[in-house]
Amino acid sequence: MGFISEFKDFAAQGNLVDFAVGVVMGGAVASVTGSFVADIFMPPLGLLIGDVDFANMGLVLKEATEGKPAIAINYGKFIQTIINFLLVALVMFFVVKGMNATKKKAEAAPPPAPPEPTASEKLLAEIRDLLKK
Repeated sequence: MGFISEFKDFAAQGNLVDFAVGVVMGGAVASVTGSFVADIFMPPLGLLIGDVDFANMGLVLKEATEGKPAIAINYGKFIQTIINFLLVALVMFFVVKGMNATKKKAEAAPPPAPPEPTASEKLLAEIRDLLKK
């Protein structure tokens, strides 16, 4: 039973749970940014460049034959992936920059003044001072 309880302790650690949440959220962000790049960003960019569809851009190395698909280097999909990466990196940069700015503000704020002693604390301090004399 020692192995099972040790595994439970390991699996329930905060860092592991945080990591799992980060991986799941990263996958969701990747699919959203992939769709943004492929479906929203690239069509207008292709239109601006001259009616180019990046998803279909490629260099055919061997034409398709009966029962076998064509062999091609799909550099258009690679361009989309590079743009996707750059957008994710830009968003992450802004997130980290915002977190650092918030952290710096918290560090720069002066510490709160200590609370004023209560009436009973003041009375006890006076008694202490009288006893010292």
